[in-house]
Amino acid sequence: MILDPILDVFRGKAVTIPPLDGAFRPNTRLDDLPAFAELTEPDNLLAADGRLLVSSGNAILAVTAGFEPVGIETFQSPVSALALSPSGDLTVGLESGKLLIAGKEVSLPAEIRCITALAYADDGTLWLANGSAQHLPSQWAADLMKKGASGSLWSRAAGGDFRKVAGDIAFPYGLYPTGADVVVSESWRHQLVRFGATGNRGTLLTHLPGYPARLSPASDGGAWLTLFAPRNRLIEFVLQETHYRQDMIDQVPPAYWIAPALASNRSFLEPLQCGGIRTMGIHKPWSPTRSYGLVVRLDRDMQPQFSLHSRANGTRHGICSVAEQDGRLFVASKGGDCVLALDLAPGGF
Repeated sequence: MILDPILDVFRGKAVTIPPLDGAFRPNTRLDDLPAFAELTEPDNLLAADGRLLVSSGNAILAVTAGFEPVGIETFQSPVSALALSPSGDLTVGLESGKLLIAGKEVSLPAEIRCITALAYADDGTLWLANGSAQHLPSQWAADLMKKGASGSLWSRAAGGDFRKVAGDIAFPYGLYPTGADVVVSESWRHQLVRFGATGNRGTLLTHLPGYPARLSPASDGGAWLTLFAPRNRLIEFVLQETHYRQDMIDQVPPAYWIAPALASNRSFLEPLQCGGIRTMGIHKPWSPTRSYGLVVRLDRDMQPQFSLHSRANGTRHGICSVAEQDGRLFVASKGGDCVLALDLAPGGF
């Protein structure tokens, strides 16, 4: 209705978020799993040459059950994205905005400064997600609180230069090539969007209950989607309050903003919402929360089939990446400082 924006000033506007229902029905599957490996803030996962690689801060490590993670390579800047080319070249995006392929730095357009995801198509085309034109990957909360939509999508044919495919994307965080197209997770708009090689776009999945992060292929042609934080009524309300939000950004340290988080309940200075406080020593699993753990299985049409959760009272939060390898699903919990492993064989669920 065309008068709605005007009438909202007088009647108020309801703050609603999608329910966790259907394929998103809550469970404790992530918290029930033992840790496969423990390391500080694991971010990107990559199955390469029979090994499981994981980025942690400035380093890339190989993780194996029962053994300490082994360092593979260290950089001068935190690792923000990983991919493996069809020919086996390790491709690394850094917080500083640099891109390395097989150890060699690749020249990038000046506009690319926030590499959040990398993915290769079967023909060798490299897709790159540039999360924001103003912020670094680690400053994602600032981009959300300023309602950023300056992200962009780029592609590079084998041996060619990068070209801009599309812009005005609200923090692209995950990539999943499908033929000549690519599926992009658009975090701040809570949706998955398919982009063609010419920049045409079509929405595949909307109204997600959280902020989507990276996508990775599943063995049967579907995909796995991670959501790194939940949507929250208090946060949605703050996003509508321009002056309050600006005062918060100017006066409060980012760790204590009313904003999504990769982990919570670590400091008494964190913002709380009624219902999210412990009652009689119990933290209710259904209580409002700034952090959560959520992995979603998508079919070939990018529709959700089922999900794996670490609820409000859990510890395996802030999941930004998963990787399927040899019948197992590996899950990196950045907020829980561990990598999990789930058996995908019948009975594994």
